[in-house]
Amino acid sequence: MKSLQELTRTNIWNLTPYSCARDEFKGRAASVFLDANENPYNNPLNRYPDPLQEKLKAKLAPIKGVPASRIFLGNGSDEAIDLIYRIFCEPRQDNVVAMAPTYGMYGVCADINDVEYRPVTLNDDFTLDAERLLAAADEHTKVIWLCSPNNPTGNALDRNAMERILTEFQGIVVIDEAYSDFSSQRPFRLDLDRFPNLIVLNTFSKLWASAAIRLGMAFASEEIIALFNKVKYPYNVNQLTQQQALTVLDDLQHIDLWKATLLKERFQLLPAVAELPICKAVYPTDANFFLARMSDANSIYNYLIDRGIVVRNRNRVQLCGNCLRITIGTPQENNALLGALRQYRPTP
Repeated sequence: MKSLQELTRTNIWNLTPYSCARDEFKGRAASVFLDANENPYNNPLNRYPDPLQEKLKAKLAPIKGVPASRIFLGNGSDEAIDLIYRIFCEPRQDNVVAMAPTYGMYGVCADINDVEYRPVTLNDDFTLDAERLLAAADEHTKVIWLCSPNNPTGNALDRNAMERILTEFQGIVVIDEAYSDFSSQRPFRLDLDRFPNLIVLNTFSKLWASAAIRLGMAFASEEIIALFNKVKYPYNVNQLTQQQALTVLDDLQHIDLWKATLLKERFQLLPAVAELPICKAVYPTDANFFLARMSDANSIYNYLIDRGIVVRNRNRVQLCGNCLRITIGTPQENNALLGALRQYRPTP
């Protein structure tokens, strides 16, 4: 890969970051805090949170198999996505390459940061063509976005194809593993030593059942994580989020139970939907959702809405005509979905 300095925007590389009040006495004992203009009452919510979430990272590191120094925590994965553009991509000059269809925020953040976004269509079976993806890059391509398992298709990408991209591309490769906990594929976060240009994203929103606390993760080299910490807002993860995440990590037994239940439900739900006369295809999935091609996605979507059942209509997404994206719910929710779909009758 190119050197990290070559890939980083010059103003970011030379940036002097904001110095948090809590950073200045780091490592020293303190009991009287008169440095940050905080109200001394209403402890502990009166104090600014740990800007680097060190206690949470220390607890998360052995669970994820990544040293704390290689972990960034943000306000959802979307913060990490936005920071990648702000760190590496010069507006109106650089570009990024991504597969299509995939998670929409990669493109939205490109537009917000005024960076050209180059989508490369997946094969008809939603597999990745590494050669076409690499061919879309040029000397101004700073980032390639991959999502595995992919959203909205659900499939894990071929590992050899991803490794080829990591090896041959000279810039940053981001692999979004938001749904990797539901997949049997080895997560790329365990291979950071092999690929210095790799950033892996993950989230508390899926397996950890904590979408409401808005906590995302990025795993990368210490040098890349230092750039994230340099550019992020000082107190980007609030104290309530940090505390709730620690509570979640104390209850791994429940997490394992949820995972087993969801995988069992996935195993049962997919063939049941595939048997419906209104279903044309159910695509293989490694996530906690699946993509189903229906006879009339718009009509079926509206029918389900009228019955209080919300799925995602992906009919207008590239390669996903007449497709619904359906999340694996509780056994009761899945039964309600199946019951409604079995009663659906097309309008004459």
